[in-house]
Amino acid sequence: MSELEDAGSLPGVPDPFQRLWTPHRMVYIQGEGKPEHHGECPFCISPARPDEEGLVVARGEHAYVVMNLYPYAPGHLLVCPYRHLADYPDLTPEESLEIAQLTQRAMRVIRRVSGPAGFNLGINQGEVAGAGIGMHLHQHIVPRWPGDMNFLPIVARTRALPQLLGEARTLLADAWDA
Repeated sequence: MSELEDAGSLPGVPDPFQRLWTPHRMVYIQGEGKPEHHGECPFCISPARPDEEGLVVARGEHAYVVMNLYPYAPGHLLVCPYRHLADYPDLTPEESLEIAQLTQRAMRVIRRVSGPAGFNLGINQGEVAGAGIGMHLHQHIVPRWPGDMNFLPIVARTRALPQLLGEARTLLADAWDA
C-alpha cells in the first residue's frame, strides 16, 4: 500500500485529498435510532415539545410544519399530520386540505426569507421509496438554488449547509406570521 493510500485509510485523518469527514451522518445512513413503534415516532414526539426544542415552525389544527433534522438544503421543511399514519390515502379530507395549505404557506415564507429559485415537493411512501421514517406520513418542502447541490453529495456523500437548524427555524417561524 502506498503512503498516499495508507494516510487516507483512517477515518478523520487528514490526507492529500482533503476529505470531508462526517461521521455523525452514519447514524442516519445505518438507520440507527429509527423508530420501531408508535411511541418512538419523532413526528409524534416533536409537536408535544416546545416549538424551539421540537424544531416546529408552525402549527395548524390537523398538521404542523417542522424542520427536517437531516436537511437537503437550508430551510428544508416537513409538513406532518398530527395523527400517526403512514399511507397518504388514509388522510381525512381535512388533513389533506391543511397539509396542502401549510405547504403553500411554507413556500411563500421560504421565498420571503431566503429567495430560492425553486422547490422540490414530495411524499416518499415506504422505505423502498426513500422514506427515512415510513411509519408517519410527511411531505418534504425543499428550497432549491442554482448550483446548491454541488459535488459534495456525489463525491463526499455529504451536504454543506450554511445555516444551523435552530437559526433556520427561528427565521421561518418569525416570518410565518409576518
